[in-house]
Amino acid sequence: MNLSGKIIGLYVGKVEERWPDKAPSAIAKTYTDGPLELDENGFLRDEQADLKVHGGPEKAIHHYASDHMGFWQKEHPEQVELFVPGCFGENIATTGLTEENLCLGDILSLGTAKVQVCQGRQPCWKLTKHIGIRNFALQFQQTALTGWYYRVLENGQVKVGDTMDLLERPCPDWSIKRLIQARFNSKIDAGTAQELANLDVLSTSWRTAFEKKAQKRYAEDTGPRLKG
Repeated sequence: MNLSGKIIGLYVGKVEERWPDKAPSAIAKTYTDGPLELDENGFLRDEQADLKVHGGPEKAIHHYASDHMGFWQKEHPEQVELFVPGCFGENIATTGLTEENLCLGDILSLGTAKVQVCQGRQPCWKLTKHIGIRNFALQFQQTALTGWYYRVLENGQVKVGDTMDLLERPCPDWSIKRLIQARFNSKIDAGTAQELANLDVLSTSWRTAFEKKAQKRYAEDTGPRLKG
């Protein structure tokens, strides 16, 4: 399958105290042309505030499709100026690659590096605070337009203007959109949840979550994540 996307923005951030009586965050990121170096933990110039839930080898780089900005501008016509590439704290903004045409486990070129899709994004209260729209994290989650994370298979260097090309597709049945919808489905079929839990290319945290979802009477409490 020939599939590629063009990098239109790269973004890195520093940990900041953003909100009184709330945990710090590095969600506000700054545009750069690059070139940026990346290793197994992501871009060397990027920071994460809480390494328990952000960053690390299976959340090394967050990618968001700039193709969706028109959707968000229509959803919030009084705040169209908010919805521009980089606004959601992503590291990479592209055109041509979305949750619908990429799949779990896809391996792509990223400049001279090589990366693999390993999970979707679980938005939290920090996104709501950052955007400034009530309950935005929940709305973001419900659309399944959350973007996705990569693990880095080969270190390298990337710059704006580079093309990301699909190299391998081990899980063609699991588009990122379908994966994200499954992750947030409180009534997911136990067999489907177990199928996902068994996929080695899925991140450890999401495999654990699907393992729990496969059990009877399990109910996930999303309140602390979404409301803070």
